[in-house]
Amino acid sequence: MADGPILRALFRCHVWASARLMPLLVANRSFEAVLKWAPLSSPTPYRGLPSSYIVSTVNRAVRRPWLMRDRRCLREGLLAHRFLRFAGFDPELRFGVDPKSMQAPRMTAHCWVCLDGRSVVSDSLPGMVEIYRHQAHSRKARAA
Repeated sequence: MADGPILRALFRCHVWASARLMPLLVANRSFEAVLKWAPLSSPTPYRGLPSSYIVSTVNRAVRRPWLMRDRRCLREGLLAHRFLRFAGFDPELRFGVDPKSMQAPRMTAHCWVCLDGRSVVSDSLPGMVEIYRHQAHSRKARAA
């Protein structure tokens, strides 16, 4: 589908609705169930939209969270990954932890989205150690 005003309006509505529903749909779910919001393969109804437009729309949709305030990067990362996949891009959703927090009652974790090797949503925080990379081509490699 070609990039146009109708496609962009549908896209913005879809992002807005997903940003509002996601906190309810991922609440109290396992890590594997939460990652279903970041599909590794999907249809591409938003093909033609530039990645910068997708990222800025997602950032605008999540800028004042009422829910998931303590997991803001997860909310941004899941939505950005999801909609970049819907546009035909191959993003990576990366997760990291702060090794200093390993013995703390609550571990400090962070996630970010990379596209073509560079961070497009959030970024790795200083001292974070990457522990997981959610990407489509790793699934293909495991299947081979």
